[in-house]
Amino acid sequence: MDLSRPRPIPDDAGLRERELLEENARLRRIAAALMERVESAGVAGGAPYAAFEHAVLLAEQVRERTETLQHTLAELHAAKAEAEAANLSKTRFLAAVSHDLLQPLNAARLFTSALEEHALAEPSMRLVGHVGRSLKDVEALLGTLVDISRLDAGALAPDIAPFPVARLLDVLAEEYRQLAAARGLELHYVASGAVVASDLALLARVVRNFLTNAIRYTERGKILLGCRRRPEGVEILVGDSGPGIPAAQREAIFQEFRRLGGNHDAEDRGLGLGLAIVDRIAGMLGHPLGLASVPGRGSLFSVQVPHGRLPATSPLSQAAATSPGLGSVLEGARIWVIDNDPGICTGMASLLEGWGCRVVTATSLGDLQRQAVGGSADVLLVDFHLDEGGPDGLAVAAQLRERQPELPVLVITANHDATIKALTRQRGYGCLLKPLKPLRLRMALVEVLGGDSA
Repeated sequence: MDLSRPRPIPDDAGLRERELLEENARLRRIAAALMERVESAGVAGGAPYAAFEHAVLLAEQVRERTETLQHTLAELHAAKAEAEAANLSKTRFLAAVSHDLLQPLNAARLFTSALEEHALAEPSMRLVGHVGRSLKDVEALLGTLVDISRLDAGALAPDIAPFPVARLLDVLAEEYRQLAAARGLELHYVASGAVVASDLALLARVVRNFLTNAIRYTERGKILLGCRRRPEGVEILVGDSGPGIPAAQREAIFQEFRRLGGNHDAEDRGLGLGLAIVDRIAGMLGHPLGLASVPGRGSLFSVQVPHGRLPATSPLSQAAATSPGLGSVLEGARIWVIDNDPGICTGMASLLEGWGCRVVTATSLGDLQRQAVGGSADVLLVDFHLDEGGPDGLAVAAQLRERQPELPVLVITANHDATIKALTRQRGYGCLLKPLKPLRLRMALVEVLGGDSA
């Protein structure tokens, strides 16, 4: 159609019609001029309409490829969701079965600790020592696996409560002083009377990793454990005289499977997960971490914990735990042990009797009542998870306290659920986690047995 040709004006057209037709002719001339200009600026070898058709074709191809990409992305998202679900199922499984995993390990540790209390021939003592160290390695690796699983599954929740920082550090100092001495190192511990507010078990995991790394990487010299009081909290410090950490590696060491240096002795079975767990636990607790290091002179790790305030009457006395004469406090103490695992009952009896205690073990409340008719105890040690379908350790303790209201109770569990720890604390009971460390058990018993004299 030729836009430049005007339509003829009829002879009988009125004035208004003539004006419209003339305006229409003028617009046609403008449109024809514009089309001519567009044609002259068109794509070489083709008219602008051809270019338009080519653009439409490209747009269609883009649309088709976009749909294909969106479909592929949808499949990838579905595959990712399936993989995440499988991974979450795995982590939840590991977190859930930790009790069953730790039960036999706990029994084995009790037996080896009981053997160490006996006067054995030197070759036998060496064998017991080797078994004990191997079990500690298994405990450390399994504990790391369980911690990572709980963190990944979101099953590790903090139970924040006030406690004297000495309740944590006194035990760690005694435990790691022996480990340091075995490597020719000296552990210098500065005790503190500060009170903090945190999850004791999770905070212990943080400080333990600091101490383990300090001993692992220090060949000679000293390890320092202590506190500094700050306006915003108590800073728990672990220092060493080791090789130090270059500035470029100070962030990398908090990543998973990252370890400094390439030379590790045959007894070093770490996975490089310790500081990664520390970083995640500290983040969950809201406790800032600190690191200062001078290559060739040593490192200083720290975690800052908020100040806490103890209630007017505290169920446990830390002063009793650190007082002299631990053996005299335990000598002749009447202790009831309830655990549905006969192996743990036997191991616990061997360990406690080696400390001079008088022990009655039972696998259930009914079993205990048959053995201790009319009797009383100085302390009850009860596992939280007893027979399925029956009362748990808290319920059993409540029934025994109806008969002996002032009976001190220590609940022992492999379940790190914050709810259990909170319930235990609310009822005025102590709480110990499996695998049970004999030193921690001994000091906890001294706390409850010597509380009145503190």
